[in-house]
Amino acid sequence: MDNKVLIFSAPSGSGKSTIVNHLLSLHPEIEFSVSATSRPPRGQEVDGVEYLFYTPEIFRALVDDDKFVEHEEVYPGRYYGTLKSEVNRIWAKGHVIIFDVDVKGGVNLKKYFGEKALSVFIQAPSVEVLRERLVSRGTDSPEQIAQRVAKAAEEMTYAPKFDHILINDDLAAAFKEAEELVDKFLQA
Repeated sequence: MDNKVLIFSAPSGSGKSTIVNHLLSLHPEIEFSVSATSRPPRGQEVDGVEYLFYTPEIFRALVDDDKFVEHEEVYPGRYYGTLKSEVNRIWAKGHVIIFDVDVKGGVNLKKYFGEKALSVFIQAPSVEVLRERLVSRGTDSPEQIAQRVAKAAEEMTYAPKFDHILINDDLAAAFKEAEELVDKFLQA
């Protein structure tokens, strides 16, 4: 199998991680790419599982050493990125890489990988539905929800930069559409 990558991006609350985990459960040849970050672990997060955790100083040194496929400073001193070593590790096994990244990271990854990549933008049916999903999660304060909703409205402007826009209105239908997109891309 050629070195291929799947890129899934979405505003918070669109169902991106749920869809990515569903695809991982169906395809043993697809492997999740663990992103690097300079933020500290939250709750039960484990280094090397959810993220590769680095101090901002070490992260910047890795940037200076050209160790990233893509990276960005999402908030002052808060970096996220994809290490070249992570890409090479997964491809060395003959696996397909799947990325679960923010929309800017998704656009940057598609630019980097070009035709080797399928980029999918997952979108909630509306900003109001997105707000309801974030509220029902019960993990964010009203201020954080307002910030995420405002950011989501801006992130939705990136949708046309992706190969495919998947509207997650009904989860079973979204799973089916994601499966069909991935199967077609992997068989090409």
